[in-house]
Amino acid sequence: MASPAKKAKVEVRDSLKETDGKGAFKRVDSVFRNFVEEGGDFPPESGRYHLYVANACPWANRCHMILTMKGLEDAISVSVVHPVWHRTKPDVDEHAGWIFKDPKDEPIKTQTGKGSFSCDGCVPDTVNGAKTVRELYELADDTGGKYTVPILWDKKKKTIVNNESTEIVRMFNNKFNKFAKNPNLDLFPASLEKEMADVDAWIYPNINNGVYRCGFATTQEAYEEAYAQLFAHLDKAEEILSKQRYLCGSTFTGVDLRLWMTLVRFDPVYVVYFKCYGKRIEEYPNLWNYTKEIYQMQGVGSLTNMAHIKNHYFASHPSLNIHAIVPARVDADLNAPHDRDSKYPVGAAK
Repeated sequence: MASPAKKAKVEVRDSLKETDGKGAFKRVDSVFRNFVEEGGDFPPESGRYHLYVANACPWANRCHMILTMKGLEDAISVSVVHPVWHRTKPDVDEHAGWIFKDPKDEPIKTQTGKGSFSCDGCVPDTVNGAKTVRELYELADDTGGKYTVPILWDKKKKTIVNNESTEIVRMFNNKFNKFAKNPNLDLFPASLEKEMADVDAWIYPNINNGVYRCGFATTQEAYEEAYAQLFAHLDKAEEILSKQRYLCGSTFTGVDLRLWMTLVRFDPVYVVYFKCYGKRIEEYPNLWNYTKEIYQMQGVGSLTNMAHIKNHYFASHPSLNIHAIVPARVDADLNAPHDRDSKYPVGAAK
């Protein structure tokens, strides 16, 4: 457990508080940035590591999906938090964040006593017995004060290895291949490193983080700037996918899954909740068919929990939706046929 001196230095916060003087959302960097690698402090071993995720969260959900696509379920265990944030230390401060529940538990209300939200799809913490993600950070002597998922946990050293999703997915991609059922699957091929970096340079700030910049903006100016950049780059992605199957050509890569995490949440959540109602993804022919194709890939649809996604966003932030009303939207059929096989038959990902 962290020492009292370290605890005193932690300024507890959540994402809604990460805005600058102009009211623009500015995501703070992750704190734990160690790597699993041969000969290092955290060598790859089967059974040594545990992944903590929220399948509502696009960053954490991508880690869980890549773990599954690689076939690492027997080597790396997983816990899945409840999608609705709750007070983590109500007798100490106002912080609300991720909590652990068992699927057999009774439904919970929001932190302000609203609604009723099932514990289906939750997987409790079988490693540390924690009730909140905050407890894990305190066990690891955190000084950042932002208790996020994903977390890659070392069971031997009893600490957090890494809490940055972009680094965790790359570790899952190639550091555990000797334990993987699909070791030949390479979502970050060296031959496409430059192309992936170029795509990431505009996908992340303008689309992945762009929806949050819209939703968490506290001034009209900051919101409109983020909104314009978001839709300009959705248009850019639509144009690229009108000419090739994936973002980097004929090969499905990790940057496709990164974009997809935002696309699949866009119509059910971001259009309304983050005020991104310029155009739905279903109205973009190529983006929509691309979204359906990726959903239908092995290891993707099975970990897309739309109830978790909608319940998290609409019920976790009282300042944005005080009564935790979840829209009664009938979601589009992601299992419906898509045109990507017929349009671009070469390089199909199976």
